[in-house]
Amino acid sequence: MPIASAVPRLAVVAAGLLLMAATSTGAGAATPPRTPTPPSGRVTAVTGAADTAAWSPPLSTQGRYIVDGQGDRFRLKGANWDGAQGSWTGTGSPDDPANHHAGQDSHGIPLGLDRVPLDQLLADLYQLGINTIRLPFSNEMIHSTTPVPDEAVAANPRLRGRTPLRVYDAVVEALSDSGFAVILNDHTNTSRWCCGIDGNERWNSAQSTRQWADDWVFMARRYAAVPRVVGADLYNEVRRDVLDDPNWGLGDDHDWYAAAQTAADRILTEADPRLLIVVEGINWTGVPVDGLPHGRPVLTPARTLSHTLVDSHKLVYSAHFYGYTGPRHSGATGIGETHDARYQDLSREQLYAALEDEAFFAEESGRHFTAPVWVSEFGVGAGETNPAARAWFAAFTDYLAGHDADFAFWPLVGHAGHDDWALLRYDGTGHRTGILDADDWRGTAWRHLMSAPSWTGPVAPGPVWRMLSIDHGDAVESVRVRAAGDFDSGARKAVCPDGLRLVGLGHTGGRGLCTDGTAGDLRAGTGGQTVVTDERYVPAGGDWASGYTKLQCPAGGFLIGYGERGERVSAALCVPGRTALGGVGRTVWFDGSDNRPVGSEGGDFASGAYKGQCAADEYAAGIAFTTRLAARPGPAALLCRRLP
Repeated sequence: MPIASAVPRLAVVAAGLLLMAATSTGAGAATPPRTPTPPSGRVTAVTGAADTAAWSPPLSTQGRYIVDGQGDRFRLKGANWDGAQGSWTGTGSPDDPANHHAGQDSHGIPLGLDRVPLDQLLADLYQLGINTIRLPFSNEMIHSTTPVPDEAVAANPRLRGRTPLRVYDAVVEALSDSGFAVILNDHTNTSRWCCGIDGNERWNSAQSTRQWADDWVFMARRYAAVPRVVGADLYNEVRRDVLDDPNWGLGDDHDWYAAAQTAADRILTEADPRLLIVVEGINWTGVPVDGLPHGRPVLTPARTLSHTLVDSHKLVYSAHFYGYTGPRHSGATGIGETHDARYQDLSREQLYAALEDEAFFAEESGRHFTAPVWVSEFGVGAGETNPAARAWFAAFTDYLAGHDADFAFWPLVGHAGHDDWALLRYDGTGHRTGILDADDWRGTAWRHLMSAPSWTGPVAPGPVWRMLSIDHGDAVESVRVRAAGDFDSGARKAVCPDGLRLVGLGHTGGRGLCTDGTAGDLRAGTGGQTVVTDERYVPAGGDWASGYTKLQCPAGGFLIGYGERGERVSAALCVPGRTALGGVGRTVWFDGSDNRPVGSEGGDFASGAYKGQCAADEYAAGIAFTTRLAARPGPAALLCRRLP
């Protein structure tokens, strides 16, 4: 949540990084955004207040779109109601409001409850036209047993005597009852303003990954009966501390990819299977010094390593963009300010190219990484006078409008005279000012964003493509297989999510590709599975990979998973089809080169490795490999058969 008053703090952060490095080492013409792939709905120009009642939870995904419980497109048009994540800046007494962000002591609860009755706040939110609230919290808030002071809820006396979590409960329930979609956001470990070097850099900066995931299970269960709580935004702006970078897939304690995968599957299997899972990219790595590696990876790592959840229609990727940061700029001024361009320094063409490269590529259809992209934070201040910052805001909101993107402004509520970034600001008497007023320069861009034509109506289901990775452990993403126990004890195992079948494998590295393309869910409703570890199901005269060991499914079955010990294939997991399966078979070899269909639906699911893939109108019925001396014992061929 970087905003204007945080820039000096970023300079302090950069100074710390510089010190550690020393200690250890001595606007032009617009380019239109990529046109979205339309659903089978209609284009509608949206005007006026939000129609918050005209949708049905829960939310899911279809390709790049989020859909509601009726299968209709639901565009996240939101804002961040902050405060419950904490506001103390980390210096001076927490009891002095001057030591809180923008002089606003949130008391660890959503801002504004001291000045405005909750019902009036909700009515004002409705006038903005938004339908979604991203509601930050801290892990410290969850466990606090100290009631908030009476002055923190002066305008809402019924909330007196409550702990911060119980106040948060009241806000969640009120938002849901009023028709707003609520996305819970774990913003900080501690109730301290982020986002520099502050003890909140990573999900596990001040706690273990296990405790963090346990807290998520607790929160998801707590609101499982609140119908319009629709999402879990796992962690905010994952970034470097003084010593270490977060990473995407290295398998260590700083692996954000793995941590997000673990928490997501636990939420969906142990707490609330209705929720969208929001995974934000990596916000910052490296030391912000010219000549040293640094930058904002954002979502770029998902191109080669994407998430596959136990529910293939629950993943949403997220990114944050502010004008004073940049593709390689931390946002700092003075110490720690590099010579890299900020986003507000870029032309429209350059800005739009950066947005595509860092985030919106993930909305490309037919790829293993395909998912909606939610810009869950962006913003600018009403008092901003820098022409470059103003031009950036106009260009950025034009992109969001033209791309029909999901978004959430930061922040929603603030104190008048303190935080001019807030959409709505309230003085001590509860009088409101902000973006709804004619003198707020941001209003033109905001109204354009809120009223631009948007796809509405039903979104036709399309094929799903998902990657399997056993780089550092199991990837069993089938709830049904998990319930049946460990099918290949001691091996690294991967299984497609329920409803998908295995269609691709890498020769090395253990990567796989799943889909439901052409035929949907092939699996018989009666259940059952077969673990194949030898050639007993290869029929006489059916040697489709001469000289290789063949793990073939029983007649009528198809592949959904596999096991490997080291590099060697150890098992194939097969399930029976819901209809008679047979079809003409062919052998797809990939131990010496890539062998994928023209167009390569699903994308490069095993980057850097040879790989093979059945066509979209085929299913995989067997895996072949060799144990010959000096040969790689990974998958070498697939038996692909035509779908009936």
